[in-house]
Amino acid sequence: MIPKVGVQEGKEPLFYNESHHAWREEVRKFVSKEIVPYVDEWEEAGEFPRDLYKKAAEVGLMGMGYDEKYGGTKEGIDIFHGIVTSEEFAQGCGGVSASLMSHNISIPLIQALGTEEQKEKFIPPVIKGEKIAALAMTEPSGGSDVAGLKTRAVRKDDHFIVNGSKMFITSGMRADTYVVGVRTGSEGASGISILVIEKDTPGFTQTPLKKMGWLSSDTAALYFDDCKVPIENLIGGENSGWIGVMSNFSQERLGMAAGMNAYSQICIDEAVSWARERKTFGNPLINNQVIKHKLVEMNRCVRASKAWTELLSWRVMNGESPIADLAMLKVQASKTMELCAREAMQILGGAGYLRGNSGPARVERIYREVRVNAIGGGSEEIMYDLASRQLGYKA
Repeated sequence: MIPKVGVQEGKEPLFYNESHHAWREEVRKFVSKEIVPYVDEWEEAGEFPRDLYKKAAEVGLMGMGYDEKYGGTKEGIDIFHGIVTSEEFAQGCGGVSASLMSHNISIPLIQALGTEEQKEKFIPPVIKGEKIAALAMTEPSGGSDVAGLKTRAVRKDDHFIVNGSKMFITSGMRADTYVVGVRTGSEGASGISILVIEKDTPGFTQTPLKKMGWLSSDTAALYFDDCKVPIENLIGGENSGWIGVMSNFSQERLGMAAGMNAYSQICIDEAVSWARERKTFGNPLINNQVIKHKLVEMNRCVRASKAWTELLSWRVMNGESPIADLAMLKVQASKTMELCAREAMQILGGAGYLRGNSGPARVERIYREVRVNAIGGGSEEIMYDLASRQLGYKA
């Protein structure tokens, strides 16, 4: 398990206080009771029950960080509560948390850019677990390059007519509210707007997608064929959605990094436990120098990644926008997760190759989910490119 960062006597806490520790315990209890016992079944079925959203809402998971007037809990909540949540959800299953918490990459755009009427209409039902929200940016022609999206929305009287498609959308089949990036202006970032498109809109269809990982996560392709969307569903001004999208990515990348750090730690824990019990040639596997060195290297990478995540979380919480660092952090966390999953699999041998969500079998699932973490929220290659531009690496 991820260790708590305690408060030394006579000193103020650096990143975590008693509120964070108490919240960790609440999330841990929820994950242990409502998710872990059923994950194998849900992974095989390719989905989890819809009533899990309401259960999550009842313990405050859905409303964390959202204004109280819409049913959320914002007072006293900071980025580190989100870090704690991501870490504890990793103990369950990435696929479940990805869909269950998909509102956290969609609703923030409405809270940040929307009118009062839009917030009152779209946010409360999601926070109550009555409706599901999804973000739709990625397209068949590209994902991380959001500025190049092609889905077109043309204004006609009091509506927008939307045509195009989206790909790899989390909660794409079961969502009720879709926060969609569309092109209303010229090419590039300056021509992007944000529309809320509701599920029952005529001309809007979805197709489910099968994946190598996140099996219980609902993922779909979306199609818009002359969808007529009311102009009051425009979030923020026309052609002004880019800033909101980029701000949203920063928070998403921090959350993903925290989750990846936790997955990496699970791999270490399972490998250590196995290596202590497993005997080769009459001796515990962990007594072999090569195994010890693997475990130390895994720990080195996780501790560096976790420390960087916490530092950047603190900087963002204090008003900074370290775009290059956030991009590099995501790469650091995904490469660390890949290293730990690979090395744990090597230590576990055949036991790590078995499917399941308990004991050594968790490593097999994490190994498969490395790729979606290395691609989603900005691929490693795009993150390198973004960081190089921010750092001014050009002639």
